[in-house]
This record gives sequence, C-alpha cells and structure tokens, in this order.
Amino acid sequence: MKRVGLFLLTNLAIMAVLGIVLMILYSVFGVSTVDEATGGIDYLGLLIVAAVVGFGGSFISLVMSKGMAKRMTGAQVITQPRTEIEQWLVGTVSRFAKQAGIGMPEVAIYDAPEINAFATGARRDNALVAVSTGLLRKMTRDEAEAVIGHEVAHVANGDMVTLTLIQGVVNTFVVFIAHVIGRFVDKAVFKSESGHGPGFFITYFLAQMVLGILASTIVMWFSRQREFRADVGGAKFAGRDKMIAALERLRRGSDDSHLPDEMRAMGINGGKGGLSRLFMSHPPLEERIAALKGMRQG
Repeated sequence: MKRVGLFLLTNLAIMAVLGIVLMILYSVFGVSTVDEATGGIDYLGLLIVAAVVGFGGSFISLVMSKGMAKRMTGAQVITQPRTEIEQWLVGTVSRFAKQAGIGMPEVAIYDAPEINAFATGARRDNALVAVSTGLLRKMTRDEAEAVIGHEVAHVANGDMVTLTLIQGVVNTFVVFIAHVIGRFVDKAVFKSESGHGPGFFITYFLAQMVLGILASTIVMWFSRQREFRADVGGAKFAGRDKMIAALERLRRGSDDSHLPDEMRAMGINGGKGGLSRLFMSHPPLEERIAALKGMRQG
C-alpha cells in the first residue's frame, strides 16, 4: 500500500545526483541561470531547470519503485500458486482488481513477523501487491481480505502517480528556493561576483536538505489523506465491518513495523510515525476506525 518511504528515499538520492550534475554544468560547461544583461537571477530559466531536476527525481523514483520494493523486502512473487493460502491470496487480489477495473497486479509474500502489506508500481495496470507472512498467520481471512482490498484501492486510486506529481512540484520549489538562497549567501556573505562560488554550493546543498525536510510535511499530509481513501476502498471491496475489524486487529497488535526504515510508510501498519504528526505517513488507527464507523453504508 504505502510506498512513500521508499519513494522519498529514492527521490532524495536521485535529486542529489541531479543536483551534482547541475553543479557540473555550471562549473564545467558554463550553463548558468544568471541573467547576463542584469547580473541577476534568470528566474524563468531557473524555474525550468528546477522543474527538470525536481520532476526528474520523482518520476525516476516512480519507475524504480516496484523493483526496489521487491529487493528491499525480499518479496517473492507468486507465479504459480502452490498452496491453498497462495491460491486464496491470488484469487482475492484478482477478484478485487476486476471490481476496481485495473489490470491484475503481481502478488507477492515477504517474510516479516508483523502484520503488514503494501502496494506499489508505476501504473495501475502493472502494480505489485505484497503481504507479510505475519499478516497471513495472525489475521483471519476476513481481516486479511480487507487489508488486500485496501491495497488494491491504493492502486485503483492512482495514488502513486498523484504522489509523484506532488513530489515533483515540491522538489521544484525546493531546488528553486535553495538556489536563490545559495546565490544570496554567496554574494552577500562570501562576496562572490558570480554568485556561484564555494559559498553557493555549500549553502545550496544545506538549504536543499532543510527545505526538503520541511517540504516532506506536504507529502506526508497527502499520504495521510490517501489512507482514509484507501480504507473506504477496502470497505467497498471487502465490506465495512471487515475493514473496521482489520484496523481494530492492527490496533490491538500494534507491534512496530519490521519493514526496512526506508519503507516504513509503505505498509498498512506504518508503525508509530515520525517525530510529530506533521511527519506521520498514516493517521492514528483510532481516527481511521472512527472515519469508517461514521461512513454511510450503501
């Protein structure tokens, strides 16, 4: 379901690489966002460069998301169901995918003790739905069915593409503002005539890190909203009572997620969240349960 953690980690890494490429273009090839006529910043040129770097990072992260998720969790894709539980799992995903009008996702199981699951992929018709061995052992079939419905709902809602667009916009403004801050500090503090001296590079990367952390609160807000929407989807596919029971089971079990730190936000059980609510990828389970109980049936 939630691929936010992996997506953000990959995005930051790619952004750093693209940022270094941008710096090389400045220093080696003379590519610049300085308006030669005025000696100031060419804001339109800078915005274009920032958009290329920002959206480049998010879209490359999107394309890599499914393969990275498999490698980081050790998820084993079920190509030919060999056991009754694998047959049930593949059949349930297939049934919900047909209800949602999407292509059949890859179905996988990964070895982890906690109750968790996730979905990822660049396209609605080429996604991955994976569940933990802990979920299969500790949940009833009805509860597990609701979790699977929740994950399929994430795919059907196109959450990953929307996240990519939001992250791309956020990245663009982070690069843009960090560049402006870097030039200002380089000229005002380090007295560089060009605005692209050592002070610029140091300040640029520091500002990018700080602004990136602050901007992540926007992405986390969106992440929390789509959890509510996916819960509604899970209730639609499996039934509201089953979805509520699954969340209640998670609340009672509330064992910390054993997904890799970079993927903690990807699971239906996102653990305890970040340092504060602003950095939480998931709303508290109590709020999700209350939202479902207040939902009209029909």
